[in-house]
Amino acid sequence: MEGASGGGISTKKKPSVRAGLLLGSNTQIPADGQNQQRNEMSNLARLLRPKSIAVVGGGAWGTAVVEQCRRIGFDGPLWPVHPKRTEVAGMPAYATLADLPGIPDATFIGVNRVATVEVVQALRDMGGGGAVCFASGFREAQMETKDGADLQEALLAAAGEMPIIGPNCYGFINYLDGALLWPDQHGGQRCERGVAILTQSSNMAINLTMQDRGLPLAYMATAGNQAQQGLADIGTALLEDPRVTALGLHIEGIGDLRSFEAMAATARRLGKSIVALKSGRSEAAQAAAVSHTASLTGSDAGARALLDRLGIARVTSLSQLLECLKLLHFAGPLRSNRIASMSCSGGEASLVSDSALDHDIIFPALDADQRAGLRAVLGPMVALANPLDYHTFIWGDADRMGAAFTAITAGRDVDMGIIICDFPRTDRCDPSAWDCIIEGGARATAETGTPIALVATLPDACPEIFAERVVAAGLIPLAGLDEALCAIANAARLGSARDVPEPVLLPGPDLAETDVLSEADAKADLQRYGVPIPAAQRLEALPAQPAEVSLTLPVVLKGEGFAHKTEAGAVVLNLQSAEEVLAAMTRLKAPAYLVEEMITGGVAELLIGVVKDPAHGFVLTIAAGGVMTELMQDSVSLLLPVREEEVVAALGRLRIAALLRGYRGKPAADMAAIAKAVMAVQAYVTDHAATLQEVEINPLICTPDRAVAADALIRIAK
Repeated sequence: MEGASGGGISTKKKPSVRAGLLLGSNTQIPADGQNQQRNEMSNLARLLRPKSIAVVGGGAWGTAVVEQCRRIGFDGPLWPVHPKRTEVAGMPAYATLADLPGIPDATFIGVNRVATVEVVQALRDMGGGGAVCFASGFREAQMETKDGADLQEALLAAAGEMPIIGPNCYGFINYLDGALLWPDQHGGQRCERGVAILTQSSNMAINLTMQDRGLPLAYMATAGNQAQQGLADIGTALLEDPRVTALGLHIEGIGDLRSFEAMAATARRLGKSIVALKSGRSEAAQAAAVSHTASLTGSDAGARALLDRLGIARVTSLSQLLECLKLLHFAGPLRSNRIASMSCSGGEASLVSDSALDHDIIFPALDADQRAGLRAVLGPMVALANPLDYHTFIWGDADRMGAAFTAITAGRDVDMGIIICDFPRTDRCDPSAWDCIIEGGARATAETGTPIALVATLPDACPEIFAERVVAAGLIPLAGLDEALCAIANAARLGSARDVPEPVLLPGPDLAETDVLSEADAKADLQRYGVPIPAAQRLEALPAQPAEVSLTLPVVLKGEGFAHKTEAGAVVLNLQSAEEVLAAMTRLKAPAYLVEEMITGGVAELLIGVVKDPAHGFVLTIAAGGVMTELMQDSVSLLLPVREEEVVAALGRLRIAALLRGYRGKPAADMAAIAKAVMAVQAYVTDHAATLQEVEINPLICTPDRAVAADALIRIAK
């Protein structure tokens, strides 16, 4: 982008004018007015909802902004700025910002990166409302340019309190007011209310505007490299527009945790939902940790835990993002995940049932009233169930179809209905035969008040031409069965009551040198915070003859100096005498040894680990432990701080939860003891947050009356 037009730069000197871009003698602002303007600079609403727009740069990008502003119907002043051209895209051009007849609320800066800094300074000094910085070559290109970081600092200094979006950024489209700072084509259209989507990828933003799904877009915005305004800052400003119904995020990195928490708090306060597609991998989880926890936690576990904590719905594809936003726009969060499904095919009914296994959705059994209503419409030959195959013999009879849909969605345990409906190609088929399903669904939702979606099993079988008709009938068009079920499950989760989360425990700065404590030292540190550990003896050297074992036999021998003792063969169990202990020590030849009480009566073994994740906080992982850790990959991740009840709930989500509860008559583990051990680890992490890198207990041996840390590891900065 550095090669973009140098429009807006002038060498002509004026008093109090820097590079011809600051206020000239033809534009005067009283001092008190200038102060008022400056007080408004931090308000992103002025930039995102501009009454006047300036476009600096007359190359292809600047020209496109002017053209797209006119095409979308922007009705405020539109001022191209270029030092040599008299017009840009048919609009009169001004030689410098100082020549403008007013102060722009929003400015698209489409010049090279060095000139961008000068233009930003000029806008700030004249009281501009904010800018989109299109050029690249700042901090995101430091490796290539070598001066990108310095130039970004200069950009921030030039902007001061004036909001800037980018650099390396396409800007935004405001479909509500018909205002944009966007240097390319887009596929959206004006609307009165809709969802906002914010992404760190400009190209993905273009693609998302091309959606043909009947989703009304209020804003499409990009964040660029977030030099000043982060993803959360822009997201918060979009949420605060009362015409925005929900916010969709494509996230490459979280950035400022506190700002992200504040954005989620704004959404809760306004009763709006956020849906996020998180991509990329955080560095913390790949940090060459010596514990199992890092590999179990996975690189994006911190992000997933943060989104769950803040009540932000998670999706894994752009299609899921769009359909989830669509459902939230038209229906809002759902009261529950209990739905009724209707189709005119047994195969489709089975497909719905099978597909729902991948999502948290319930099809409640039909009650007596539902059965009676359906039987009256469908007769004795139709098997009544949920999901329902209502058969094709009532197809085309909108009244009977409506009666069937009404009967099933009127159930007390149903909070949403879905009707499977793949619309035909209009170029080869007559779509009028599908009118009956829209009419029948409209009648049902009008009579019951239950939200009903027409769900196309194929994502491309509900294009906008049909989606608009579905919406006009009071129904919700959802494209793609998997996407629809994902949307329903997320809307149900968002509708469940949530406590306001505590702020995330922030880690300290990255420190270069770290130490791994010995097992004995790690256990001793954790014991001081209340983590139970086995009774033990530590031996520095191999004795010449069997020494007295002061512990109750049998015992466990461990060789120190091994990151993963079991894999290294450095753990010997069930030693019955001092002679056996000496023989085992002789075989191990370790730098030092631990002789420990052997914990018996274990119901299950757990891993309890915490890893520092600079992007998200401290990630707590609770998992199947011991030799089963990597084999089972059975884990739940949370962000600190947590409450005891959250720990117990997480234990219940593990696949080995049945063992912990007592499997087939076996005794249950002491869940309170497990939770207390986790809370003790949290207390240790909290007190050492500035320097801790990771802590792991593996295994935590869980018995009917104890939870004992049989092994522990701590890595902490020196």
